[in-house]
Amino acid sequence: MAGKPTRGGQNQSLDTSAAALGHDRPDEPAYRALAEDLRDRVAGDVQFDEYAQVLYATDGSIYQARPAGVVIPRSVADVQATMEVAADHEVPVIPRGAGSSLGGQTVGPGCIVLDFSTYMDEIVDVRPDDRRAVVQPGVVQDHLDDRLAEDGLKFAPDPASSARATVVGGIGNNSTGAHSVRYGITDAYTEELKVVLADGSLIHTREVVLDSPEYEEIVSKDDREAALYETTRALVEENRSEIDEKYPNLKRSVSGYNLHKVIYENDEGEEVINLSKLLVGAEGTLGTIVEAEVSLVTRPEETALALYTFDSLVDAMKAVPEALEFPVSAVELMDDEVFALAAGSQEFAQYAEPIPDRATAALMLEWDSELVDDFEDAIADTNAHFVDEGDAFDVLEAYTPEDQSDLWSLRKAAIPLLMGMQGDPKPYPFIEDATVPPEELAEYVGQFEDVLTDHDTSAAYFAHAGSGTLHIRPILSLKEEEGVEKMHSISEDVTDLVIEHHGAFSGEHGDGLARTEFNPKMYGEDLWSAFQELKSTFDPDWRMNPGKVVYVDGETAEERGYPDTAADTDMRENLRYGPAYQSIEPQTELDFSDEGGFSHLVELCNGCGTCRETDSGVMCPTYRASEEEIQATRGRANMLRAAISGELDEDEIHSDRFQEEVLGLCVGCKGCQSDCPTGVDLAKLKAEVKHEHHEKEGSGLRERIFRDIDRFSSLGSTLAPISNAASKIPGARTVMDAVVGIAPDRELPTFRSESFEEWFASRGGSTVAPAEAVDTVVLFPDTYTNYSYPTAGKAAVEVLEAAGVRVEVPGDLAPSGRAAFSTGFLDDARERAETNVEQLAPRVREGQSVVFVEPSDAVMFQDEYLDLLDGDDVEAVSAAAYGVLEYLDAGRVDEQLAFDAPAESLTYHGHCNQKATNKDHHAVGVLRRAGYDVDPLDSSCCGMAGSFGYESEHYDISKAIGRILFDQVDESDGETVTAPGASCRSQLGDRDGDAESPPHPIEKVAEAVTGPASDAIEAGTTGTATVDD
Repeated sequence: MAGKPTRGGQNQSLDTSAAALGHDRPDEPAYRALAEDLRDRVAGDVQFDEYAQVLYATDGSIYQARPAGVVIPRSVADVQATMEVAADHEVPVIPRGAGSSLGGQTVGPGCIVLDFSTYMDEIVDVRPDDRRAVVQPGVVQDHLDDRLAEDGLKFAPDPASSARATVVGGIGNNSTGAHSVRYGITDAYTEELKVVLADGSLIHTREVVLDSPEYEEIVSKDDREAALYETTRALVEENRSEIDEKYPNLKRSVSGYNLHKVIYENDEGEEVINLSKLLVGAEGTLGTIVEAEVSLVTRPEETALALYTFDSLVDAMKAVPEALEFPVSAVELMDDEVFALAAGSQEFAQYAEPIPDRATAALMLEWDSELVDDFEDAIADTNAHFVDEGDAFDVLEAYTPEDQSDLWSLRKAAIPLLMGMQGDPKPYPFIEDATVPPEELAEYVGQFEDVLTDHDTSAAYFAHAGSGTLHIRPILSLKEEEGVEKMHSISEDVTDLVIEHHGAFSGEHGDGLARTEFNPKMYGEDLWSAFQELKSTFDPDWRMNPGKVVYVDGETAEERGYPDTAADTDMRENLRYGPAYQSIEPQTELDFSDEGGFSHLVELCNGCGTCRETDSGVMCPTYRASEEEIQATRGRANMLRAAISGELDEDEIHSDRFQEEVLGLCVGCKGCQSDCPTGVDLAKLKAEVKHEHHEKEGSGLRERIFRDIDRFSSLGSTLAPISNAASKIPGARTVMDAVVGIAPDRELPTFRSESFEEWFASRGGSTVAPAEAVDTVVLFPDTYTNYSYPTAGKAAVEVLEAAGVRVEVPGDLAPSGRAAFSTGFLDDARERAETNVEQLAPRVREGQSVVFVEPSDAVMFQDEYLDLLDGDDVEAVSAAAYGVLEYLDAGRVDEQLAFDAPAESLTYHGHCNQKATNKDHHAVGVLRRAGYDVDPLDSSCCGMAGSFGYESEHYDISKAIGRILFDQVDESDGETVTAPGASCRSQLGDRDGDAESPPHPIEKVAEAVTGPASDAIEAGTTGTATVDD
């Protein structure tokens, strides 16, 4: 397989930032002086405008609070300077990685957010022999694990968000994941840290032997670091009995500060103090980590999974402690709510398909090759116990990496899927990762259900069952006062339950704004006072992420000059959707009924940050190239939500900056439609908002040209070759850039003097007579194929006719409307859709399919037509629309063909629109059956995206996105690149001076076809091809 995509940070020669568009970014007046002082001291980015505040007001939690602004540091010196300036201005500071926290850890009003995800993301060192790695705070865990795989190692904690969450963010939360049964949690693997304190000083935390010369040297300095060691030691020694009593004995317990782990006996039998252990799980309240040294574990060579299905949740819970008697590395639980949501999700339906309909709950066990020698024997043992003798009624066994990946994908999708439920009531995270001893889990769940019954609500369940962490998410509407009060009351009752079971309020996701309020209940007065003293020692003015983990009463905060947020943390405050939240539901041109309305589609973004993942899938190409929050799906959704809820001025959505930075930089790839677990379809939202903007403010010349590109292409073809030569006249491209905004360095399409339609008519139409045809199709003459690249259309005709399919190309069709739709001209798109549906519906009713060479036009018919029009005709035409390779594959039409493919391997780059609608796999299947060795790239959008790559202001980011694809192509073993999308082929053709535009896959199929298959010839013409997708 080809290599993974490179990161956007490798495009330093191109300016991919939204700031490159040149719009003013005025600092908010209240923080102007602070921003100016920061710019004087910090080399990184300083953003204190309203957009930055909106973008960083939320994370993956239910909370929202506008910060003062954002600093994106480039170095440790930048972090130190930020702390010093913040202290001078008495402003709080919050460190942030991916912003995927579920408890509100990275949200706080009036603070400076330190975003480490852009620049400080280096893997500093890997020492395989020592099993150690050193990372900067912006390193994403999966990126680290990819590097460690070269040495057969990995970082043990594995949260479900590891593809986007940072290692140091995980240290801040004391994160873990599905394998905590085997490996424990992050504090066990955090060895040394470099930490910037609130005053800007830098300390290095590591194991220090108590009372050793090193220890004595530290405490003799009479400085802040000395006070940290002395105070921490004293607090531990003074509270030994309370620590032993109050801290639960669990594999997962991440509430409060780690006073129980900061002093311990090392491997040499020495008593040591390691402040690193204290900073793990501190959520940035004690200091800001700027470098971390972590220990590693060996990576098992093989694993196996078994998923046991049960008729009841209680039966599954009772099986958990029994499962722990076997040599397993993970024990995970899911309920039927997760299965149902996955089945209804375009991205995850394939993973839920094997789950029996009858399953109310499932328990998933994993084994690895370091624990067992024979997977089949190990699973046979658990089958006998759980199925033959127990309450499980079925088992799914998975031995291959592919089958296991499918099951893990289902499990890891649980959180974002649950947040995608339609309507205001949602399964919110607030007490959802409480942990109890696994043997008490079934009893605890029963008691929890009683609490839910008392509050007249239900919940969704999934769990790291083996460690006793059950994610129970009560379903509430936080837009209503009653729902908010229910949330608080449920939390009170459940925390009482957790204490009864000697559990932890949080086993994974930390305290944040959601659970800090209840920490005094868990730890008692003495330890709570110890936490306060510890915080005051590290952070005397309580300005490091105040209100998280620990707080003081309001009177104390006022006396000492602490920020308001340091006092009396209340989980009901700073809600993203509280009772005061209101949004405007606009009248829309597109049909948003399936999404619950325009505003609901916007609000489906829960901040999980999946759009920040860079190693697989389609979403989000502009983020991959820029690594900017505003260029991720989450950032765009947050800005749209601010616009429709009144957070922004009423007309801000029509400002040049909003239109160009928030909407214009979206390439419309549709990747978020499928890759976003909650289905936030930004391409659809963008088209609707652009339409409204055109109605209110008018449209530009370039937009109108691209809207009507079919008409201009027709003219170019008529005038070819003169039209082609015109753009090569000296100065012509400069004029095009100045007048229309067409990038002068971008190669323009070449117009052909004979269009595809003219060629088809000149040959007398199809060579397959109606009486001899196994099927009849309409081949849609898309703009690019028709006027610039008829070769692909000719290849499609050749292949289809060789299979006995009659091809017709009607002359009364309109353009698909894709260009008009993408630029927000929805009236024009609808008019073109109406024409095509009117002309094609009679043919479809006669059994004809509509086949496309260009994928974006196929998807326009399959998807967007259903948003533009309603009625039986459009549904029929949409259902009959196929990409040409999809048509060949879905009906196995290619089995009518004989192939003799050349000895050639192919690198296949699929079209983002087809990937988003799960239509892209068809081409690979056909090419392989034609005899080619095919390497399908796990690639995102190519960066051209129709007109996007031709636009002057988008040229750099288009090229940067393209470079990510080029690197994947270079790493592939394929000899020839092939891509179905016209834009993709243009981008690939520009990748270097010698590159040529690659062929369409249908051309490679045509090259391999030698004629009809022998059995098709023998069968004659009596059959009819049946397409069933």
